[in-house]
Amino acid sequence: PIRIGAAGGLKFSGSIRDARIYNVALEAEEVEALAAPGTLAEIAALPPAARSVLQARKLELAYLDLAASKKMRAARQSFQNAANQRQVFYDSIPTVMVMQDGARRGTFLLKRGAYDAPTDKLEPAVPEVFGALDPALPNNRLGLARWMVDRRNPLTARVAVNRFWQSLFGFGIVKTVDDFGSQGEWPVNPELLDWLAVEFMDSGWDMRHILKTIVMSATYRQSSRITPELLQKDPDNRLLARGPRFRLGPEVIRDQALAVSGLLVEKVGGPSVKPYQPPGLWQELAGGQGYIPDHGPGLYRRSLYTYWKRTAAPPYMINFDSPNREVCVVWENRTNSPLQALNLMNDVAFLEAARKLAERVLTEGGRQPEQRIDYAYRLLLARPVDAERLPILERALTRFETEYRNRPEAAQQIVHQGESPVAASLNPAELAAWTSLSSVLLNMDEVINKQ
Repeated sequence: PIRIGAAGGLKFSGSIRDARIYNVALEAEEVEALAAPGTLAEIAALPPAARSVLQARKLELAYLDLAASKKMRAARQSFQNAANQRQVFYDSIPTVMVMQDGARRGTFLLKRGAYDAPTDKLEPAVPEVFGALDPALPNNRLGLARWMVDRRNPLTARVAVNRFWQSLFGFGIVKTVDDFGSQGEWPVNPELLDWLAVEFMDSGWDMRHILKTIVMSATYRQSSRITPELLQKDPDNRLLARGPRFRLGPEVIRDQALAVSGLLVEKVGGPSVKPYQPPGLWQELAGGQGYIPDHGPGLYRRSLYTYWKRTAAPPYMINFDSPNREVCVVWENRTNSPLQALNLMNDVAFLEAARKLAERVLTEGGRQPEQRIDYAYRLLLARPVDAERLPILERALTRFETEYRNRPEAAQQIVHQGESPVAASLNPAELAAWTSLSSVLLNMDEVINKQ
């Protein structure tokens, strides 16, 4: 209820006239236009005839206000729509924090860290080993940013291409990718690092160009097969006598499974999403109402967009050695454990991906089992199935088909993992058998390892 003239039990004395309620905030001009003409004291001081004229005028204004109300509402709605469109436009513009250099605070050398005994005043500069800052550049943060990508400063390009090399070969040319200082490792091939850095700068800092250059090289395209002699001489392949071989990162493994199954949503940007996670994990570690997963496209976004709670990280990511994100990390440990295989074979995200991959194989891969297995191999590994692997996979498929024909309830259970719809045209037992086989394929060493 709305009470006008009484609040908190206080008795109101006086008069209230022309009370109105608007569902929007009025501008100052609107308030002035809608205000009553004259105060009560001024109206009371008028002669009776004048008061009658004033009252008639107010009555006329009331009728005019009523007649104009529809136009006013339409105009205000049009204005509000335009304001909303403007806000949507403003929200679409990327923003960055902008800082302005004002009066520079003095910074002094402190002897033995004694803050109350400053000595020499220090001025901003770059390390002398890299040469002096270009006099044409301002001696502030803008000048530092431009110096970072100046051709006369090779450090930025060298660090960048070294990290690209690590992502493709497992190790950087400088193994300590986070330390190019005196405590870091000397590059195993300094000339290669120099050439890549110059090529990167000459290409206009084109990441796609430098990555394509590396992956098309004969060094990268070598076989990863290893002999006992090479293993003894160079276990980490720092001398590049063979192609790279290492387990993929957790994000890549999940995104790869979503991609080959056709589930991956390739939208770029946007807020974090919450894919599947074991129930009760958040309550056990952090309390609260628990983890509420997304529905629809949010379940199939790239792992880059997965919501990360510091005290309760995504368990799949942790199983595959993802850093805890409490500090910046440019190097990931890689382990191989049975828990990872159990994750790939039982996690609802991978079971759903296996089922959707099975649907693709059954609808796109041909009629014969060997054709379908070969199609799945080509989707996962971009090569045909090995002659020695094909009969093994065919026997596994036959065993799965027998199992699910005899246990239809188990077939229904496995094909209904995840929220994506099940193809109604496919036989549940057949789909379950191919889902199990697809799960085996997704867990193969060749699929989760770069080789």
